Amino acid sequence: MITVISILAILTLVTFLYMMHPKFGKAPEGNRLELIKNSSNYSNGKFQNTHDTPSLTKGYSFSGILYEQLFGNHPRREPVTSIPSVKTDLHNLSPDTDVLVWFGHSSYFMQIDGKRFLVDPVFSGNASPLPRTVTAFKGTNDYTVDDLPAIDYLIISHDHYDHLDYETIVALKSKVKKVICGLGVGGHFERWGYPADKIIEKDWNETIVLEDGFKVHTTPARHFSGRGFSKNNTLWLSYVLQTPNIKIYIGGDSGYDTHFAEIGEQFGPIDFAILENGQYNLAWEAIHMLPEQVLKAAQDLKAKTLFPVHSSKFKLAMHSWDEPLEKLSTLSKAAHLPLVTPMIGEVVNLNDHTQVFKEWWKDVN
Repeated sequence: MITVISILAILTLVTFLYMMHPKFGKAPEGNRLELIKNSSNYSNGKFQNTHDTPSLTKGYSFSGILYEQLFGNHPRREPVTSIPSVKTDLHNLSPDTDVLVWFGHSSYFMQIDGKRFLVDPVFSGNASPLPRTVTAFKGTNDYTVDDLPAIDYLIISHDHYDHLDYETIVALKSKVKKVICGLGVGGHFERWGYPADKIIEKDWNETIVLEDGFKVHTTPARHFSGRGFSKNNTLWLSYVLQTPNIKIYIGGDSGYDTHFAEIGEQFGPIDFAILENGQYNLAWEAIHMLPEQVLKAAQDLKAKTLFPVHSSKFKLAMHSWDEPLEKLSTLSKAAHLPLVTPMIGEVVNLNDHTQVFKEWWKDVN
């Protein structure tokens, strides 16, 4: 018994000390916490979704899901061969081109009317606070912070590790002019050395007026947040990026809900909708969409074009790695909704609606 207690005490101490690492960020406090408490989306000490959102849908248990993850038969959760990619010189893009470049999962770069945006960058090769536990697929981590030019606006959807990567954010510090994020997330950035005057933190349903006719509208999502043992103490959100010529929906992570139709009514039609499509399961359907729901969300947004993300880099769910793209490709063809499926690093021309993309995942084992 003494030995067991000693081991538990040591493990507790090691965990406590590890949780002091800066990668876990900083919980809201002081003026930031007071601002959070005034949010209509905050109650009982946590941010809330618009509608009831269980972590696991009815009939599933955490222990059962954990057992399935560890011991269930789920073939092809990661590719055997390397994911194909293209190395684009982002430093020397023509300033008069409006383009998007995807880095896998939910990370992408956009240049629009000469302004540069970076969304949820993860370049460390790991989507977990524990080293070498959720590592990037072969071929998906060739881009680094050095490959990026100066960034006018770094946009963060929420503070999960596969969207807010400590190593990447620290390395980006000298390149980023402004950070746009949800309430409370700025505390992480301040702990990581970003000055407060670089950080714009917003609630749902606010508008940030940028220069030269650009606006960022903060919009709801159906998800959750948290680093370490904290949960829902910072806000998750989506965005509508409104430029002089195009409207782009930046979806972040979200389960399906009424907010898509509401955003579509307020801001639609959306020229280019970026929606999560991957790492889903019926057990967590409330917080991550199934492919059929991704299509419905795009239709609710009145989207002209759909770009699916949140796939092809990390093994976070039990479906085969290419199932999200395969399923949504079939659904979008039947619905006659144009689908954008670039390889990692391939340039997407935001003004060319005739650009054709190869179904590259069909050539990967």
